[in-house]
Amino acid sequence: MTIVKRNSLHQSVISPENLAQKRLAAERMQDVNLLLQNLANSEEATIKLIIDCLYDIGSVNLINRRLRLRPLNRTMKLIAKMSKPVFRLIAWHWFQKNCPQLITKWLETKIAFEDPTDLPQKVAVEVSEVKPYSQLEVDNMSQEIKYLRQQVRRLAGVSIAALSALGVTVTVLNRTPDAPLQSTQQIQSNIHP
Repeated sequence: MTIVKRNSLHQSVISPENLAQKRLAAERMQDVNLLLQNLANSEEATIKLIIDCLYDIGSVNLINRRLRLRPLNRTMKLIAKMSKPVFRLIAWHWFQKNCPQLITKWLETKIAFEDPTDLPQKVAVEVSEVKPYSQLEVDNMSQEIKYLRQQVRRLAGVSIAALSALGVTVTVLNRTPDAPLQSTQQIQSNIHP
């Protein structure tokens, strides 16, 4: 299917005055971008606190939506709390790299004051026919989808079990760090009376 813009056929010549205005607007938007980058760098602590708040709310909502089993739900919430510093670091780098440009583009669309009716409309020129799948192909695809879904469930179960075991191990080791020492000392005292 080919898409053609209706207004692309009748392009008008841009006057030097309009060209100068567009150049000035581009320079000013570049200034806005630099100011937003400066703002992000100077307000790093505030942005990281905002990221923390969004992570706290978003992780709990996502876990509650995806995991209905209460023990699994609690375990994943503990894992989410432990992974928060890593997320904060990644989110901060993403914010520094992308947000000033995204905010600048959004602001530029807001100050353009373009009428949506003046925007070029896309017109479909050519439509190709769609060949339906045969029943055999549909059956094969549905079996493959079922198999892949089973594999995803198994992998999710194994991952959750492994993460739970890791969490339990770390928790037990953190609770009783002196227990292995005490048992070793008791064994040595029993050997050398």
